Amino acid sequence: MPKEQGRKLIAQNRKARYDYHVEDVFEAGLVLVGTEVKSLRAGRATLGDGFAEIHDGEAFLHGVHIPEYTQGTWTNHEPRRVRKMLLNRHEIDKIDAKVKERGFTLVPLSMYFLDGRAKVEIALARGKKTYDKRQALAGRQADREKQQALGRRMKGAE
Repeated sequence: MPKEQGRKLIAQNRKARYDYHVEDVFEAGLVLVGTEVKSLRAGRATLGDGFAEIHDGEAFLHGVHIPEYTQGTWTNHEPRRVRKMLLNRHEIDKIDAKVKERGFTLVPLSMYFLDGRAKVEIALARGKKTYDKRQALAGRQADREKQQALGRRMKGAE
């Protein structure tokens, strides 16, 4: 059987970039049980309520929902269990120092398979205020209108 190559996206947390200012991004491996991997291969996971934390020098992922594997038996996993993340010691120390600073949190951005191994992309982020979110929304709306106006202008020139 040929080895899996490349990156296959499983789930993405689109709301994270809207709700947080992303400072730094890390890639971490995940410690999973067999039925979790099978469920992920089916492309089923939800990162919306997820967050990560450092506890006793180890990184853990909380609140990520990986539904039970439909063909699983009594060996099935708990859908919202706490999962250990695999990071280098210096990355854990760097993240821990930043999280102890006021206002930083660890948010999962995406989950994917990289060469057959389950990975999660976590971001060191600072929460946005409501006015920041409105400002970002207004900026995107202005860009969209500008692009539409340019598109209309180009059609008129033809």
